[in-house]
Amino acid sequence: MIERELRNQIADVRAGRLSRRSFVQNMVALGLTAPMAGVMLTQSGVAMAETAFPYKEPPKAGGGAVRLLLWQAPTLLNPHFAVGTKDQEACRLFYEPLAGWDQDGNLVPILAAEIPTKENDGLKEDGLSVVWKLKQGVKWHDGTPFTADDVVFNWEYAKNPETSAVSIGSYKDVRLVEKVDDHTVRMTFAEPTPFWADAFVSAYGQIIPKHLFAEFIGGKSREAPANLKPVGTGPYLFADFKPGDTVLGKRNPSYHVAGRPYFDTIEMKGGGDAVSAARAVLQTGEYDYGWNMQVEDEILQKLENGGQGKVSFVPTGNIEFIGLNFSDPNVEVEGQRAYYKTRHPLFSDPAVRAAINLLIDRASVQKFIYGRAGNATANFLNNPERFRSKSTSFEFNIEKANQILETAGWKKGSDGIRAKDGKPLRFVFQTSINSPRQKNQAIIKQACQKAGIDVELKSVVGSVFFSSDTANADTYSHFYCDAEMFQTTMTQPDPQFFMNQFVSTEVATKENKWQGRNISRWQNKEYDEVFKQAQHELDAVKRAAMYIKLNDLVVDDHYILPENNRLRATALKKGLVMHESGWDNDLWQIANWYRES
Repeated sequence: MIERELRNQIADVRAGRLSRRSFVQNMVALGLTAPMAGVMLTQSGVAMAETAFPYKEPPKAGGGAVRLLLWQAPTLLNPHFAVGTKDQEACRLFYEPLAGWDQDGNLVPILAAEIPTKENDGLKEDGLSVVWKLKQGVKWHDGTPFTADDVVFNWEYAKNPETSAVSIGSYKDVRLVEKVDDHTVRMTFAEPTPFWADAFVSAYGQIIPKHLFAEFIGGKSREAPANLKPVGTGPYLFADFKPGDTVLGKRNPSYHVAGRPYFDTIEMKGGGDAVSAARAVLQTGEYDYGWNMQVEDEILQKLENGGQGKVSFVPTGNIEFIGLNFSDPNVEVEGQRAYYKTRHPLFSDPAVRAAINLLIDRASVQKFIYGRAGNATANFLNNPERFRSKSTSFEFNIEKANQILETAGWKKGSDGIRAKDGKPLRFVFQTSINSPRQKNQAIIKQACQKAGIDVELKSVVGSVFFSSDTANADTYSHFYCDAEMFQTTMTQPDPQFFMNQFVSTEVATKENKWQGRNISRWQNKEYDEVFKQAQHELDAVKRAAMYIKLNDLVVDDHYILPENNRLRATALKKGLVMHESGWDNDLWQIANWYRES
């Protein structure tokens, strides 16, 4: 479709001559995804139709308890420090953003009164400002009114480098957030910003109260009592928290949406393993919800047959991948291991990285481990489809890997292990403990051995591996290892925040308490430059091409080895109704969950 026709259709939607649904259907027919079509309308300033979520009132006796099971246990309850998804989910019980993303990529107001559009003067043609109107009558759990001051404070808090917020990437490029009145804020950018729905939206948009955190901005951020005892605006009041174990909440009787939530109490239990979690929901019905079912599909299907629940699969941009350490994890420089100024002694050789990429049997991992829950891929950026590169491909070829290593001077010794200049080709490969990942590790190790690469496998308990504990050397963000495998989530149907995890300024260091999103420490000047351009490119076609190039720069260098585009697999007990989105946290609509009789 030529650009003029596309713009004409968007104009027709704005004028009411074409329905939003018809526009999305037209775009899907042309090969775009529904979320991408929705984002195009949002970025063009077209108002979104009000989203209505199915809901029913609880019985007079109350909705009872709902029990959630996360096999990775939450370790903190401040959304600005939520490194892993399990912490983001726990925070969402109590805190809320201005808006969230539905499954079709539409923005849905939560603490906002409406979504900014050109029609309501929320968006300007130049892409330099956004006006958010806030919902009135909202109160924090302690009774303090929620106002524009809280929104402004969250910007000040997150963008301060000394706060060491993992959410800093969403806020640091916002030039100014100012209070217009008690229920209106204006967000201003220094340069045209096509994707403005980042700050205050979705996972890193959850708002914390100024009156409880103001004295803990900057270097004292980790000392705030509310980091572990949240006071939010959400549907549940904080009851108890045992880090690494349990989060408890009770119904907020003063919640700003009448009749919500359905349940009287909520329990989030953490720990264990994914298989046990699946069994506790699907087979025994002990729990209502099981998070992130990283379980072989064959096992899930057996548990579903004649059991107490089913697994729901939702498309996402999430990616399971292997990161090779750009830095040297075994040398300490300036008081830090895996320091970004060092280079890995093995992986700095591009032949080694190229060989390892050929030794990943993505097709077998897809077929025998993930099944319905994923798609083998060579791309880091997979969805929305408009941003997916068509120039990448993957191959499993042990013979070719051997040839590459041989040509690069890595010779096999009498023990079968390759070496170069007396340096053996061996590395430590870590991941979190769960059955699919351990089987995945084993498949890769076996192939590497056939190529003369000695691999030592290391497995870390999930609650430790994904912890934000700055003193724990076994977290994935410290990356005191040669290679590691995990899943990174895409929490919005736009790649800007997702792809900022490879810019040089996001490198995880001691100074930012290892909260930087660039965990692999990979650095590339061209990547930094193109990413900066994409942040301010208002032409949607040019911007998409830039993100495709960013994807290709990452994967072609073979430090980042994509493996599987993961669908969100969630175990649900029969009767529980939740409202899923592959672009937001599972609990983004927890206020509207209910139980069918």
